[in-house]
Amino acid sequence: MSKSPEAMAQSMLANIKDKTGKPLADWLIVLKGAGLEKHGEMVKLLKSDHGVTHGFANLIVHEFRNQGAKPATEEDLVDTQYAGPKSELRPIYDALVGKIAEFGDDVELAPKKSYVSLRRNKQFALIQPSTKTRVDVGLNMKGEPTTDRLEASGSFNAMCSHRVRLSTVADVDDELIGWLRRAYEMA
Repeated sequence: MSKSPEAMAQSMLANIKDKTGKPLADWLIVLKGAGLEKHGEMVKLLKSDHGVTHGFANLIVHEFRNQGAKPATEEDLVDTQYAGPKSELRPIYDALVGKIAEFGDDVELAPKKSYVSLRRNKQFALIQPSTKTRVDVGLNMKGEPTTDRLEASGSFNAMCSHRVRLSTVADVDDELIGWLRRAYEMA
């Protein structure tokens, strides 16, 4: 059975000193000192100036670029989504999460970089600050008819069948919560 890409990367990281002559921390210092910005430039530097093979050079550059790029917690992901010009949308998110928490103990919030996935046995909805004036709620309710407010998701997100656009906390109303509960029950 072949290894997953993640398992292969972990194996390479475990063997990096033996294969390249230096531990990862030393390679990260080399890249930092080089002051390069583009991925390809960094890979080229490691290959041409330091004799690192392409696979290891690529892995080292990925690790370098990921340093500090990952928020420490799920809450950090949500905070980042609602930072800056989208900060005024946070009360909409908080109101939604408060209502959804009442569905049951099996609701899982899974923050991603640009949205929060709502899961039970599978994803039943997502919450995404799409613009600086609007939060979109994607729902998985295949077969459910659309309305003026409950629209087909279209190109919004392939994981969702429907979308509801919210611009104020008042949009977190009984109708929306009813659709969310329906999607939750279908999951």
